[in-house]
Amino acid sequence: MAESNGLPLYQKVDVVIFFLHVSLLCYRLLLFRRHGFSSLFAIAFLCELWFTFYWALITNLNWSPIHYITYPQRLLQRVSEVPPVDVFVTTADPELEPPIILINTVLSVLAVEYPANKLACYVSDDGCSSLTFYSLCEALKFAQIWVPFCKKYKVQIRAPFRYFSGDLDSHGSTEFQYEWRRMKDEYEELRRRIEVAAAAKNSAFSNLIGEFPDFANSKPNNHPPIVKVIWENKEGLWDGVPHLVYVSREKKPQIPHHYKAGAMNVLTRVSGLMTNAPYMLNLDCDMFVNNPEVILQAMCLLLDPKIDKIDKEFAFVQFPQCFYNGLKDDPAGNQAIVVMQLAFRGMAGVQGSFYIGTGCIHRRKVMYGQSPDEANINEKYDEVELYKTFGNSKEFVTSATRTLRSFADDPNCLSNSIEATNEVATADYEHNSCWGFKVGWQYGSVVEDMLTGMGIHKKGWKSAYITPNPPAFLGCAPMGGPVPLGHMKRVMTGLLETLISRESPIVTALCDKLQFRQRLIYLWGYLVSIRAIPDICYATLPAFCLISNSHFLPKVQEPVLFIPLLLFVINNLRQLLDFFETGQSVRAWWNGQTMERILVMSSSLPGMVTVILKILGLSETVFEITKKESSSSSDDKESTDRDLGRFTFDESPIFVPVTTILMIQLAALLISFLGTQTSVQEFGVAEVMSCVWLILCFWSFLKGMFAKGSYGLPWPTLLKSSALTFLFVYFCQVK
Repeated sequence: MAESNGLPLYQKVDVVIFFLHVSLLCYRLLLFRRHGFSSLFAIAFLCELWFTFYWALITNLNWSPIHYITYPQRLLQRVSEVPPVDVFVTTADPELEPPIILINTVLSVLAVEYPANKLACYVSDDGCSSLTFYSLCEALKFAQIWVPFCKKYKVQIRAPFRYFSGDLDSHGSTEFQYEWRRMKDEYEELRRRIEVAAAAKNSAFSNLIGEFPDFANSKPNNHPPIVKVIWENKEGLWDGVPHLVYVSREKKPQIPHHYKAGAMNVLTRVSGLMTNAPYMLNLDCDMFVNNPEVILQAMCLLLDPKIDKIDKEFAFVQFPQCFYNGLKDDPAGNQAIVVMQLAFRGMAGVQGSFYIGTGCIHRRKVMYGQSPDEANINEKYDEVELYKTFGNSKEFVTSATRTLRSFADDPNCLSNSIEATNEVATADYEHNSCWGFKVGWQYGSVVEDMLTGMGIHKKGWKSAYITPNPPAFLGCAPMGGPVPLGHMKRVMTGLLETLISRESPIVTALCDKLQFRQRLIYLWGYLVSIRAIPDICYATLPAFCLISNSHFLPKVQEPVLFIPLLLFVINNLRQLLDFFETGQSVRAWWNGQTMERILVMSSSLPGMVTVILKILGLSETVFEITKKESSSSSDDKESTDRDLGRFTFDESPIFVPVTTILMIQLAALLISFLGTQTSVQEFGVAEVMSCVWLILCFWSFLKGMFAKGSYGLPWPTLLKSSALTFLFVYFCQVK
């Protein structure tokens, strides 16, 4: 069921903030009328106009939140049989994504509370790593005892490395304590074997006779397709171990492989030939199942007949992205708790939340390009058109046709499909087909998830967003420093690619079925990619005024000063209330404030440069894999929060923008306090306080200017920022 969480107080505050934004714009226009055109006031006006528009988009986002509450036990009483589900787990590099993380995710999937004969797990290995394949084979041996243990004792956390990180329950039975210790010993042995294999490489695979030769002479970017059925639940046991299939699609250097989107489309085709489940759950390799009833919870909405009558069917059900290793008060600002708990619920109240690339259950027929108006039609599909759409595999076209007609497939032997799956996993299979455009995950952006979700909503579909307790999935959050900033740069690049493409929600406004408010929501998401321009411009205005002895904010003696002052205070209080509502502290709010500015200024600008170079034909955008870090042993102890929460730096140019802005503020304050201006002081307290506020926001960078090692800013970054600061100061003084 859905509960409307209207927040009238928050809505009133939003209206007040919007009114103050408009009042500030009116003040700027009056200044133009009284004093004529000024480039300083013009820049301030344009930035404030942007902030007003962006705030309107945020208000639209939060205006009508919906919270779905699911009851899996009622579902089991209402339906006689649950539908099959195919689970996709993706990995790409065993160095950046260690196999021990992957197998914990796979083990948690195999042990979910869902009939094993209705479940299949497909692992995509884009690195074509024999180590990954070996790890999965070893994990299967452990799964044979781990899955029954979890279901017998109703284990809540079914990723072994997290489950065994806690102490043994002394109140359990003697049998349970014995089994618990045995499971832990078996897991530690599994971990040890994988670590030995990672160190010894090829010598560790001698026991994989007949399997390992498939990886001989294979390179990550040049190898034939490899599809291996690691385990098949041939007896169809509901309480056994589900199917486990390894997939490494063919890659050739001269053929684009479209990164994660391409891997997801290959998994879709391979699974369509083997099990062809009507629903598909996709997970990143580090997002393990934390709530064993997660699939049942999604089915509460996907199978709800009341929803079918009111809203038709949901195209997909998205779960929030939560993290198990998040530090107290989120010093890195990358857990996005407010966004996941509030903003996404607001999206759910319109046409649906974004698809975020993991923790999502899709309807297969939707990914095959079906629109809501075509749901469950039984007319004969044109055979020629089907081959143009889905490729030249007769077996897959037959499978896709059955899916589009909502026909159920009978269980078949997975091994019999290997030849056909190798065909659909080749590098050139999608040539002259609609994969990546009309069907499957969408190509054209390194942020394939956002683009794919928007394409689904453009057809008129709605989606749902569920926030169960405990969280459905938990992943590994990168610590503060180059890793999250690099990830954000990729996101910003992909968002800008889409914003200026023909798939932009602005360009397709007259020919798609996005609701007006949903279009504004997507516009809010894509405009993040250019936020650095107004943010950086506005951040330099106070410093410019201090250096050039001018002002752009009202002075203390002017009554109109209350407008920017109230706007600043109420806006921050509004955001603080959001943090309180999600159970966070004032310190978490401050960390969120500072990191939001750092992430936007550091990542958005390099992202824009990357897109410009792509447009000029000087480079191509690259999907950069985020390094996953995790404790592989159940006995490992975490470092102190103080060490983990410290910001780290390297020589990446991504740190230059924020370092430069910080140096500019310091230089401006120094010049103003030294009183080097020859005329009467024109700048006011507002400009000084603005500079001080920005310095506080970039405090981690200020400490980095004096620290050493990885916690200190490298000399190349300091030199580049110093040169840019000098140029800025020189420009201000010769205005």
